[in-house]
Amino acid sequence: MSTAQILADHTTARVGGPADRWIVARSEAEAVDVLQTHPLPDEAARTAGQDSLLVLGGGSNLLVSDRGFSGTVLQLAFDGLSAEPVGDDAVEVRVAAGHDWDRVVAWTVERGLCGLEALSGIPGATGAVPVQNVGAYGSDVSQTIVQVRAWDRAVADIVVLNNEDLEFGYRDSLLKRTTISGSPRYVVLSVTFRLTHEAGPPLSAPVRYAELARALGLDHTAEESSRRAALPHVRQKVLELRSNKGMVLNGEDHDTWSTGSFFTNPIIAEARLEELPERTPRFSAGYSGDGQALVKLSAAWLIDQAGCGKGFGLADGPELGRGAEGAGLVGGRAALSTKHTLAVTNRGDASTEDLLTVARAARDQVREKFGITLHPEPVLIGCKL
Repeated sequence: MSTAQILADHTTARVGGPADRWIVARSEAEAVDVLQTHPLPDEAARTAGQDSLLVLGGGSNLLVSDRGFSGTVLQLAFDGLSAEPVGDDAVEVRVAAGHDWDRVVAWTVERGLCGLEALSGIPGATGAVPVQNVGAYGSDVSQTIVQVRAWDRAVADIVVLNNEDLEFGYRDSLLKRTTISGSPRYVVLSVTFRLTHEAGPPLSAPVRYAELARALGLDHTAEESSRRAALPHVRQKVLELRSNKGMVLNGEDHDTWSTGSFFTNPIIAEARLEELPERTPRFSAGYSGDGQALVKLSAAWLIDQAGCGKGFGLADGPELGRGAEGAGLVGGRAALSTKHTLAVTNRGDASTEDLLTVARAARDQVREKFGITLHPEPVLIGCKL
């Protein structure tokens, strides 16, 4: 156990204050030992942010206050994966929660296993991906997850949750919905994926996303059999696309010092489209519980069209973000990425509050212009948007 750890040293946004206690679990057993001493608080305490435990994986979807965390940080640092054939054309891959996600994707692509390739380059640990139902380029992990083993703090035991139990939705799951103010009921220990393995040259799953299809020279409207490409080629193109948006970690590039996408794409009733410009990008998002047709909007487009374009918050960025004295919204210490409007970035010496100030400004501009409230994707600990 160490007491000299700063969250800024363990998060991709490189902000966050000190923790009172820090425990690194290098095995599942070590993690369970700690979890047994931190039962789930009651709902009122969790809502008030009074959980004594903060579970940390890769730190890529986390924003902790500048005051830090007055409790125990449990860092899941155990990794490992195993594979088992299932039938003639499937393989189940079980991955430890602390295993770096992109290394998992690379491992599957190298072995010709199809299903995760479009999720290349996403930072963080594997234990986090089912919580957010991590996705990109028309793919998400709900399409391949078979089950999750987790510690249920409510019953103080290990449980197995299958795909249906996890109740996946857009950037959502049972795991996320039972987390209150960063206090999780379930702590993921391992994740099992079912991937396909076919004879012949390994091909990707059918490419669903137009941008990726264009990069691969494919027609995203064609039959599924015509929307496949070599697995390594798909991974390469995804990494290129993400890099061009500052979404692949690079210590030399401040556009990558972020939590990734700060806002989720809003889902609204299709009937509300009449309130928005005709050119507003929209994608079918199924139906609500009462049968209303739903559409998903592009948060990045809304932010840009609200006057908060790339570099918003910098002195030479969009006018709305230059601040009263023209030095930038928070003196230029934080800004929207110069490559992509969804990322709120640390330009080198930002605080958590600096990042939140930029995020609030973008959210408020979108709400004022379009009447739509954007919601944060990262977990906020000790701070609010």
